[in-house]
Amino acid sequence: MDRNSLINDPVLANLYGLDGLQSQMWTAMPGIVQSVDLAKMTCVVTLAIQGVVTDTVTNVETPVTINPLHDVPICFPSAGGFTLTLPMAAGDEVLVVIASRCIDSWWANGGLLNVPMEARMHDLSDGFAIPGPRSQPRVISGISATKAQLRNDAGTVYVEITPAGAVNIVAPAGAGITGNLTVSGTITAAEVIGGGKHLSTHTHPVTTAPGTTGAPN
Repeated sequence: MDRNSLINDPVLANLYGLDGLQSQMWTAMPGIVQSVDLAKMTCVVTLAIQGVVTDTVTNVETPVTINPLHDVPICFPSAGGFTLTLPMAAGDEVLVVIASRCIDSWWANGGLLNVPMEARMHDLSDGFAIPGPRSQPRVISGISATKAQLRNDAGTVYVEITPAGAVNIVAPAGAGITGNLTVSGTITAAEVIGGGKHLSTHTHPVTTAPGTTGAPN
C-alpha cells in the first residue's frame, strides 16, 4: 500500500500502527523441544510457527524460522510440596508462554521483589514451556470420556480413577512396591507368591501324624 494514502485516513493509519505493534508482541506459541536439561528443569525449544519478514520496498513476505529459545523453564504440575514429573525429550510438543516482563532476576533468585534486569517486554527470551499440546499427527487414541488416567501414549499401561470410586491399574510388565503394604479390606488374586513360595500349592509338615497338610483351599 502507498503510505501517502494513509495521510488523510487517520483510522486506517492507526490500524496499521496497531498491527505493527502487535507483530512485535509475543504471547504464546507451540514449539518443539530440541533438548532437555532435567537437572535445571529447562529445555531448548524451536517455535513451530515461522515468522514472516516483509520487504518494505516490494512488500514481498518471506517466512523465516526463528532461532531456538534456550534455557526455557519447564512447567511441570507442582504445588504443596508435590510435583508430577514427565520424562520430556527431544521431539515433544510444548506450549511456550511468553512473560510480559524480563524473568531473568526471578529465575536466578526466586521469591519476591525481583527488579527486571532488562526493560524488554513480551520478549522471546522470557518463555515458559508447558508440556501437553498435541498437533493432529501426534494425538493419542483411546482417551476415556469417563475416567481420569495417568497413561502411556499407547494406552497399554495406566492408572485410572473411575466415577464410582475405584482405582484400576493395568501394568503388563508388573507393578513394584518398595516398603510395607497395608491393606484394609479383602485381597483377591489369581496367585500370591511370598518368599518364593506359591500360596496355592504351599504345604506344611504335619507334626501329629505322618505326611503334610494339603494345599490351601
